[in-house]
Amino acid sequence: MTDPGQLFTKDLCDAVGREALTSRLSEEFVLADVGADAVRSLLTFDDLNAVLSSCAPEPPRLRLHRDGSPVPVERYTEAAVSSRNPRRVVRPEALYRELREGASLVLDSVDRMHPPVAAAADDLMRLVRERAQANLYLIWGESRGFDTHWDDHDTVIVQLAGSKHWQVHGPGSRPYPMKNDVDHTHTPPRDAEGELQVLWEGVLRPGQVIHVPRGWWHTVTGTGEVSMHLTFGFTRATGVDWAEALVRRLFDEEVFRRDLPRFADPDVRGKHRRELAARLAELAEELDLEDFLAERDARFPRRTSFSLPWPVQGDPGPDALVEFVPILAPPLSRADGKVSVTVAGRRYRFPEAVAPVLEVLAEHRRLTLADLAERAGQEQERTAQAVSVLARHHLVLVR
Repeated sequence: MTDPGQLFTKDLCDAVGREALTSRLSEEFVLADVGADAVRSLLTFDDLNAVLSSCAPEPPRLRLHRDGSPVPVERYTEAAVSSRNPRRVVRPEALYRELREGASLVLDSVDRMHPPVAAAADDLMRLVRERAQANLYLIWGESRGFDTHWDDHDTVIVQLAGSKHWQVHGPGSRPYPMKNDVDHTHTPPRDAEGELQVLWEGVLRPGQVIHVPRGWWHTVTGTGEVSMHLTFGFTRATGVDWAEALVRRLFDEEVFRRDLPRFADPDVRGKHRRELAARLAELAEELDLEDFLAERDARFPRRTSFSLPWPVQGDPGPDALVEFVPILAPPLSRADGKVSVTVAGRRYRFPEAVAPVLEVLAEHRRLTLADLAERAGQEQERTAQAVSVLARHHLVLVR
């Protein structure tokens, strides 16, 4: 079994090729076989049982679908009260019954409940440099949970157990549809005879991975046995995101903060519009894509995680495991004997001595303190002090 934190940046890239994968991302269907061993540690049925028991997810995070329609929550949950707040609790016997009768179980954001899936999702985010979420899909028999459909985000599907039959039809009548779009009525692609086009058809088995781009229609059905897979979804930056960033800059421009001259003469309103358009064009030229993407990376979120007691008490010892928190390695800037990094939209400044520690952690992500000190070329005591400072700011975890 391999490290789930290398599922995409190593295993998938080894199978497909990193350059080919990134160049085809969101544009082409991709099929790869990373091997059952590479995915076995992600999530087992024992893991799923533990997640359902300890996290007690409730609708809509956990939901059932059958033949393209949601199963009413009353069929598999019951009303309960927790800390005086009403909630729905999944009844195991009712859940089993619905699954036996052909329902498909969907569990959203399983990466927030199970560390190996979180590690894989983080790894995908480092590859695509976009936020990602992992949902679990579980079904028995030959039924289907959903009709032929498209998703408003890119997906990477990882088959964990059993098998599932897929038909990928390709992009529909509206290229690059979006979640917040003006048109959701586009239709799937059809051949000359009016039948659904099929670009790829096959049965996914454990260890196989496919990438289905945003807006591509697909049909998924059971094969008669169990199927459990993870869908990692992410949405790439678009021109709309760039334009929204441009709009945010307009608040700094006096001409855009002025009231529109609604009651002025037409020539005055025309002059004002030309001033707006001219300044907007200047700002659009200034906001190039490199700057926009760098700003987007600087706001990239980090997972909320804890490593008590170390951020509160003392310095860690040489055997302590130090893990870098930022999902994307932030660039370091040096000035006036300080080193600065921006993580999740917040800028941090540290003494220059912290820089080697940050650089090593950004590259290796997880090391014992002794290894970290050696690679950073520092004494262990000095490295432990730097780690303590970073831990207090939620930039590293100490285990």
